[in-house]
Order: sequence, then structure tokens, then C-alpha cells
Amino acid sequence: MNENDKPRDEAAEAELKGVPEEFLKDSQDSEEGKDEGKGEDGDALSEVIAQLRSDLVAAKQDVLYAKADTQNVRRRMEKDIQDARNYAATGFARDILSVADNLTRAIQAIPETLREDDKMKGLVTGIEATQREMEKVFKSHGIERVPSVGLPLDPNQHQAMMEVPTDEHEPGTVVQEMQSGWMIKDRLLRPAMVGVAKKPD
Repeated sequence: MNENDKPRDEAAEAELKGVPEEFLKDSQDSEEGKDEGKGEDGDALSEVIAQLRSDLVAAKQDVLYAKADTQNVRRRMEKDIQDARNYAATGFARDILSVADNLTRAIQAIPETLREDDKMKGLVTGIEATQREMEKVFKSHGIERVPSVGLPLDPNQHQAMMEVPTDEHEPGTVVQEMQSGWMIKDRLLRPAMVGVAKKPD
């Protein structure tokens, strides 16, 4: 044995008798190398764990962002579907308004004498019933008349066609409706064409 060798117990000494000295030295060097390597392996393992933790945090963040995006897309789709349901009749409603206008004009054009005529009463009643039914169908689809006469002019719903000099109403008040306006849900189908009060000159 060399002086630098680590002390061994007696049983180990007995086992190692007859083993060449160079083999014993290589074995010791190998054990020492393992002990020294433990520190390096520990550092490498810590780095790997730290990297994995960092990757896990990033992955969790990505999952949260993906969930948020999915929820936003779902909400947008639900809103688009609801809008499609609510406003599906917009084009048709806008086109049918001219029919409603003509029906209203027809009723307004009937003179009182014909309304009282027994031969014409049925026709007048039928036309008026048709108008009421049309407005009932409009309402069931969320299509309603824009209120105008007696209200202040609202540029979002009224289109001023002329000014009417008067002392009976505040300036800017709608005093006449030339053509009715209509809304579908909360959207304007057609503005009401109106006359607006102004102070006399």
C-alpha cells in the first residue's frame, strides 16, 4: 500500500491481498472520479429541472391564452348568430315598406262619403284590416314605427324635409310627418321624413 492510500479495514485488506498495486490505484481513482462527478451531475440536474419548470410555466400561460381566445371566438360567433337571427328580415322589411306606404295612402285617400257608403264599407274595412295585420306582422319581427310628431327632432331617426313657422311648438319639434320611419330591433330601417317647427319670421 502507498502512504496516500485511504485506510482500509482488516477484512478489506484480506480481500485485496495479492491484487497488483496499479489495479488498486485505478480503482481508487475511479471512485474519487465518481465522487467528484456527483457535484457536476447535481448542477446539470438542477439546470434541467429549472428549465422544465420554466417550460411548464410558459405552457400554462399558453393554455390560458388559448382558452381566452377560444372564449372570445365563441362569444363573437354567438353574437353573429344572434344578429343574423335578429336582422335576417332587414332587406325584405325595407322592400315591403313601400307596400305599407301605398296601403296607408290608399286608406287616407278614401273620402268620408265612401266610408259611409254601404257598398264600399266592406272594401274600406278590408283595407284597414290588411294594414293592421301588416303592422302586427312587422311587430312580431321586431319592426316598429319611429315615433315623430310632437317629439324633438332626432337626427338618428328623423330626416327634416322642411321647416314650419309656428308659435304653437318649440323650435326643433317635429310637427308633421310626410313619410313614416321604421326600426328593426335597435337598427334604423328608414328615417321618418318630417317637418320641423321654427320661430315665425
